[in-house]
Amino acid sequence: MMKAIRMKVKILTIFPELFPGFLGASLTGKALDEGKWSIEVVNIRDYAFDKHGSVDDTPSGGGAGMVMRADVLGAALKANYTSGRLINMSPRGMPFNQAKAHQLAKEGELTIICSRFEGIDERVLEAYGAEDVSIGDYILTGGEQAAMVMLDAVIRLLPDVLGNSQSTVAESFEEILLEHPQYTRPTEWEGRSIPDILLSGHHKKIADWRHLQSEEITKERRPDLWQKYLASK
Repeated sequence: MMKAIRMKVKILTIFPELFPGFLGASLTGKALDEGKWSIEVVNIRDYAFDKHGSVDDTPSGGGAGMVMRADVLGAALKANYTSGRLINMSPRGMPFNQAKAHQLAKEGELTIICSRFEGIDERVLEAYGAEDVSIGDYILTGGEQAAMVMLDAVIRLLPDVLGNSQSTVAESFEEILLEHPQYTRPTEWEGRSIPDILLSGHHKKIADWRHLQSEEITKERRPDLWQKYLASK
């Protein structure tokens, strides 16, 4: 008997050919094939009102670029959005992080709007209560890439997607600190050896060493997380 789908994802985009992209490979692709999650891609241009499939127009009040029209995107949402979380990928959104990934992984349905141009007419976002989410302080050519990055982080947290349920426990951002260095065979490579402590078999000392390494790396690379870590102790 096929297991129930853990998460249904719906994507609204003007470039449907970009999906599933890298989500169709590796663990997320395997989970997709196994029916642990599903993806439906909606072409926003199908809801345009002219033969050219126009979805944008010039900004009201002037300015550079184009803006996605509320009536076109609104028609696409009306026909395709029913329930669940509605997210608009936007650089002005709330930052996406591991905590957010865990939060979204609990959702049964996600509908994601892939912004383009200078953005989307604010009225349709307000009307449908869309939540702006950003994957970082930089600008991409569109929200499709951002949506895939976000979904990769979310889908891997769904039950039974990762082979080892403990795989996420010691990862960066799960417990504030960045992850410690990792090593594997060969024991020596081009004059560089695996730290002796990792070959000692002494689990408590290994755990202590890894924790110390995580602290040092976090302190050096992410002072913001380091301060957060100190405040939590």
